[in-house]
Amino acid sequence: MRPSVLVVEDETALLTLLRYNLEKEGFAVSAAHDGEEALLQLKESKPDAVLLDWMLPRVSGIEVCRQIRRTPAWKDLPVIMLTARGEEADRVRGLDSGADDYVVKPFSPNELIARLRAVIRRARPAHRSTHSPFGASHALSPSLVRRPPVGSRTRAHRQRPGDGREGREAGVAGHQHHAAVAGCVALRGARGLAEVWGPFMTAVTPIIS
Repeated sequence: MRPSVLVVEDETALLTLLRYNLEKEGFAVSAAHDGEEALLQLKESKPDAVLLDWMLPRVSGIEVCRQIRRTPAWKDLPVIMLTARGEEADRVRGLDSGADDYVVKPFSPNELIARLRAVIRRARPAHRSTHSPFGASHALSPSLVRRPPVGSRTRAHRQRPGDGREGREAGVAGHQHHAAVAGCVALRGARGLAEVWGPFMTAVTPIIS
């Protein structure tokens, strides 16, 4: 599903430019030409983010942003303020009104879209996993990474010969048995080598010397 953006801008040329670039990048765009229309549209449908001009007819962008933050259903809605007012005091005022980001006109459409994606990601953390390279179906379930309770033992662990006195004794006897078998194998191997290579070495020794 495409992320939706409400663009609130009274300049028709800029609104057309924003709509074109956003739709090209996969956003669903709705538009409002003043602050009052923007609030009406928000009551009808909540977008994923709002691009909000400061200087708007009827209701200013600052007031729209404040009303968004005062409304429980909209309080987590990402808002990026668009304005030609680039002074530090204006940026502080815009951010204090509740804006998540502040972009000064003129701006780069690519940078604006990058900032828009960033605020949407921050507002919707679950959105990241659904866009992972492996898809949402490959997300690890908590049951798959759950560890067994402390103190619990598997059947194989309970049957290990090293548990308890009898197990320890059985373990020692087992090690001794393996050592004895290994010694026999080594001895037989040495005898076998002597039987196989003895005559050959006897015949070759005069030639080497």
